[in-house]
Amino acid sequence: MKMEDRCKRIELILSDVDGVLTDGGIYFDNQGIEIKKFQIRDGLGIKLWQKAGFKFGVLSARTSHIVKVRAAELGVEVVRQGFENKLPVGKKVIAELGLKPEQVCHIGDDLTDLSLLQYVGLSVAVADAVPEVRAAAQYVTTSPGGRGAVREVVELLLKAKHRWEDLIRNYTL
Repeated sequence: MKMEDRCKRIELILSDVDGVLTDGGIYFDNQGIEIKKFQIRDGLGIKLWQKAGFKFGVLSARTSHIVKVRAAELGVEVVRQGFENKLPVGKKVIAELGLKPEQVCHIGDDLTDLSLLQYVGLSVAVADAVPEVRAAAQYVTTSPGGRGAVREVVELLLKAKHRWEDLIRNYTL
């Protein structure tokens, strides 16, 4: 199947957090508070994806309060944390939303993403993903995790669906 045809079917993007929405670094301040750095262009990409009428969710093997904060800021309602094996929780989310696996894109970077990447209709690895994840992916971004990889995927999907130009008109004269 051609990439454009795969992209046209996608209704939901499920993304890992550490290493995809962030650069994979985990920072702690002197009080032990965890800090993460998110790419602002990824955030606008997520908002554009939602504005086009599609769903976005995050699945993380770790649990972090800041993930809930960032998801709420972006209006992301599907937030699942603390699942090292992402396939069962991914299947549950897909079923809850009434979707089929071929309507889902998962973006990952590490071994905990492999089974879900193999299950969904469009599997995406960020440029700096581990070799096993890049090998399993149908698309590998040119951008590394935390550096616009999610935005790249959103643009790929919206362009395939012929929605990109309409959405960016809001930002031009």
